Amino acid sequence: SGPMWAYILAHENAVPLWRSLMGPTKVFRARNSVPDSIRGAYGLTDTRNTTHGSDSPASASREIAFFFPEFNEQLWYQQEEPRLRCGRVYYNAEERVHCV
Repeated sequence: SGPMWAYILAHENAVPLWRSLMGPTKVFRARNSVPDSIRGAYGLTDTRNTTHGSDSPASASREIAFFFPEFNEQLWYQQEEPRLRCGRVYYNAEERVHCV
């Protein structure tokens, strides 16, 4: 219904961690059971619940390929991910990426 930003979140257990921050998909449930979650605080309806998160690593791979066709997930795991684990990371707001 409006502008959106798509991100690739990288972290061990990224899927369950992000889903926990978002809260339940059903806004009514989110407001009552986890009111401080993103959906509990900002969701309007079940279809306008402010956020999306993949439900599994396989879904995440499919969705990453859809939104970021130029992104090579396998290459990222081989080259970029090891560098992020061993260095200081900062966020480049202009490019909207984390860098070492």
